[in-house]
Amino acid sequence: MNAAIRWRILVLQVIAFLVFGGAAGAAYYASSFAHQQIHDQLAPQQIVFPASQAQGLFPDLQRYAGQQVLDGYQAHAYAEKFIARHLQEIGQGHPYSYWSSQALQATDPATKAKDQAIADTLFKGETLRSLLNEAWTFWVIGDIAFYAAIGLTVAALLTLAAFVFELVSASRQNQQVKLTTVPAQSAA
Repeated sequence: MNAAIRWRILVLQVIAFLVFGGAAGAAYYASSFAHQQIHDQLAPQQIVFPASQAQGLFPDLQRYAGQQVLDGYQAHAYAEKFIARHLQEIGQGHPYSYWSSQALQATDPATKAKDQAIADTLFKGETLRSLLNEAWTFWVIGDIAFYAAIGLTVAALLTLAAFVFELVSASRQNQQVKLTTVPAQSAA
């Protein structure tokens, strides 16, 4: 391999190392940022899973018994296993839109108030459920960023190893050229 091609390969390896390393750093930051933001948004809400005594009603939540919701997976479990079940019971199997239209169509003030209260509860519950599932979504994106960061770090290290290999190979080749080149003896 001639010197010009080797020089180009070395430059490309340095550029690839910097790109992979920079991307890995950005991915680690994105992962940390997403997880920290979700934790910081959930912590003040003080959402807590039911204690172990109530787990007979919620067997899917046994592993979270009594814990505060602080990460995306907990948020998703709380939204889908706890809130969704309550909303199903409150709405008697019907969504917010059903109860809202029932309240609008009701002529009796007592029925109207009852239907509107159910619609309001379902609306608030579905909103909280959606927000918790959104936290879970961004937590998963943070997880993906973390695994991408690991892959990019490996790629950067492999590129660095290839760069070092090329430097050592070039050095050996230069030494071999020097050893095989014998200066011509002048005839005296």
